[in-house]
Amino acid sequence: MCHVIVTCRSMLWTLLSIVVAFAELIAFMSADWLIGKAKPLSSEDVDSGTGGSQEPYRPTLGIYGRCTRISHMQISRRDTLCGPYAENFNEIASGFWQATAIFLAVGIMILCAVAFVSVFTMCVQSIMKKSIFNVCGLLQGIAGM
Repeated sequence: MCHVIVTCRSMLWTLLSIVVAFAELIAFMSADWLIGKAKPLSSEDVDSGTGGSQEPYRPTLGIYGRCTRISHMQISRRDTLCGPYAENFNEIASGFWQATAIFLAVGIMILCAVAFVSVFTMCVQSIMKKSIFNVCGLLQGIAGM
């Protein structure tokens, strides 16, 4: 009975470790860190097919990505283009954002390593009389700082 509980707990911890690592990676890649004021709709923003209007456009900025609205030359409808604005590390918006990128990247690498190791805890739960759970939990705490 006790072994079943430990196995279920380690499986849940493994699953949550993987989910958190992916969530951090998605947050890092997101362009929605800063969201600008809604831009008023112009006559070009009215959807000619349905007669209704589109949602107002809100420019966004992430650590190294952004979303901007671009207009096509031949088509009056406008689209949003999302992608990196920084081609290298020095082009990131500010020193604080550069530090954020460094700390998040290190944290994500640690979380991904813990998620990878947590898969092996199903078979091996200690190495050299040290619990893998304790070591990985400490690493997760460091990554979350």
